[in-house]
Amino acid sequence: MLGRAALVAASVFVTLIVLELGCRLVRGPEWLVHWSNLVLDERRATRSGGGGRLVHDDALGFVSHPGYARDGVTYDAHGYRLAPTTARDLAEPPILVVGDSYAHGDELSDAETWAALIQPLVGRRVVNAGVSGYGLDQAVLRAEGAAADVHPAAIVLAFIADDLRRSEMKRVWGAEKPYFTRVNGALVEHNVPVPPPPDPADTLDLWQRLFGWSVLVDTVLRHQGWQYEWAQDHARVLPRGEGEELACPLLARLAKLGLPGLVVAEYDPYAWRDADYRREQQRISAKVLECARTAGFATLDLFAAIDAAVRARGYDGVFRSSHPGPVGAEVAAKEIAAALRADHIPKDHIPKDHMPPR
Repeated sequence: MLGRAALVAASVFVTLIVLELGCRLVRGPEWLVHWSNLVLDERRATRSGGGGRLVHDDALGFVSHPGYARDGVTYDAHGYRLAPTTARDLAEPPILVVGDSYAHGDELSDAETWAALIQPLVGRRVVNAGVSGYGLDQAVLRAEGAAADVHPAAIVLAFIADDLRRSEMKRVWGAEKPYFTRVNGALVEHNVPVPPPPDPADTLDLWQRLFGWSVLVDTVLRHQGWQYEWAQDHARVLPRGEGEELACPLLARLAKLGLPGLVVAEYDPYAWRDADYRREQQRISAKVLECARTAGFATLDLFAAIDAAVRARGYDGVFRSSHPGPVGAEVAAKEIAAALRADHIPKDHIPKDHMPPR
């Protein structure tokens, strides 16, 4: 009996070793000699990958670094991304753009972002307060702070479905963040003031220390959708799906600013690679847009327009590595500008701070 058990154990061990080596070969021959902790490597790379673009913030977790200028990305003294345009005589007060990397315009130069491109189309200046990596919760908090700063005529909030998952976390991309829970129907904010980010080496749990070296384990967990919690240093504090339930109260909170607005659903490129993933992203986006309408905002779903561009120009003609390229940004700009015009946003709206004295 013991001999049979030992034989089974040995067979399992050999099988796992073969699978481990196979996974390493698939990634590349160099992985046969690279046996460091993959989780720690990725978390360190994530922490250093921003290139100084982001800085810690006690209220939001992280914000764009004021005065940063590198590789086509420029932030003003307030940390808002520049939106250069050749258009003149743009109306004031501005339209405020908030959201994640899709609002910010990752992988695009300042002038290529849709936030910059909509200015001549709507005849109004735009302030781009989008921040890479934000959850929907952070986008709403960012809107509150920026609205008090720039006194906008209207707000455009852009999101992708993954922003709801980020709202379930107290740490994303290695940086701490605020998060909300629902208590008796009200939003309660936690983890504020936001602590500074921990050292990546201090974030690994026992399993990550034991199995972080395994490409086999890494491959399986990524395939199951656990890459964020496993490798990319996202610390979950709310159950999966709770971010969707936070969408309505968060957008209701945004509506309390009393500003007209447009909520825009964007989609990451993988939606064009996997049909099941696409359907799930569309389901979540539809739920958020319904919450936005209930809160009194106009809404826009960009999937159909981007999909038409992919069919006409090809996947590589629309997307870069993880975000839309210039063509995708141009499509988004035209659709967003058309939606703003169709819904008359802003419609002779002058915030109280801009009203002349009587």
